[in-house]
Amino acid sequence: MNNELLKLNLDSLTDLVESWGHPRFRAKQIHQWLHQKHCSSYDEMSNVPRQLRDHLSEAFPLDSFQLFDRQISQDGTRKYVFQLHDNRLVETVGMPSFGDDGTIERLTVCVSSQVGCPMKCSFCATGKEGFTRNLTASELVQQVAAVQNDFNSRVSNIVVMGQGEPFLNYEEVLAALQMMNSDNDFNIAARRITVSTCGLITGIERFSREPEQFTLAVSLHAAIQDTRDLLMPQVAHQPLPQLKQALSDYIAKTNRRVTLEYLLIRGVNDSEDHLNALVSFCDGLLCHVNLLPMNPVEGAPYQPASMQTVNHWTKILMKHGVETSMRKSRGADIDGACGQLKNKLVSRETK
Repeated sequence: MNNELLKLNLDSLTDLVESWGHPRFRAKQIHQWLHQKHCSSYDEMSNVPRQLRDHLSEAFPLDSFQLFDRQISQDGTRKYVFQLHDNRLVETVGMPSFGDDGTIERLTVCVSSQVGCPMKCSFCATGKEGFTRNLTASELVQQVAAVQNDFNSRVSNIVVMGQGEPFLNYEEVLAALQMMNSDNDFNIAARRITVSTCGLITGIERFSREPEQFTLAVSLHAAIQDTRDLLMPQVAHQPLPQLKQALSDYIAKTNRRVTLEYLLIRGVNDSEDHLNALVSFCDGLLCHVNLLPMNPVEGAPYQPASMQTVNHWTKILMKHGVETSMRKSRGADIDGACGQLKNKLVSRETK
């Protein structure tokens, strides 16, 4: 879909359609095709006159967005690689939760915000790829629409936890989230939309001023500075005390809980010292710690911590009043690490 057309609100679209000599009700029809039916071509707008469709096509040529590859896990997770108009590839994941009768009760989509990522986190397959460009709001929305159509089930939750650092693409990400939240679009509750950042302080501060009640998650991965600098070198210039202060300010301003994501890596960030540092970091914060299972990344030396360690961390954190959970690994049998499938495909295509 064309990014500029998708970002026009109904009033602006009405003004445009009337300036072309068409009745104003046509704008509402077009708006419904774009934001409720999520059409992928102007030809699908069956109740819009051909002359108007042609005018739209000339003024707002559509960018291609095509399925390049799809894998389906035994647990129902589907991992997609989409090809964009410039032949770049981007990953998206659909994660269904099933009821006792086998029907989908909840469908979560993990979307990417950039092609590649500039953050260079040492445990991340996407970080090894490097950064190419930001995604447009349209490309974020189309990821959700494609997954919803593929599952033939309404998307209930969004997590911007795929490839890229969303706060480095702030305007486009926010525009996409507002569309996903709108009752004229996907109508997904703001609290069911989560943005995950490496902890960019300026982005956190800006996000705290948005009126929507979107959820914030921060990739922490270590509460000892040297270890975090090793794992996440691009945020080494932001000391942990400053990050904690930014989160405290965010919580005070929004009255919303923050999720701290922590990837437990054997022999790297899973010692008692690291556990005590995390307990200290959480002290005074309205937060939830999400311990993450690690999907091994080809070429990376890291291995997941043992379940004994995970259980111990959970027990100690809960003992100190820190709400803690462990995210269930999804899609581990289908190149589960972020960027892994795409990188394999790129490697295959360039051989």
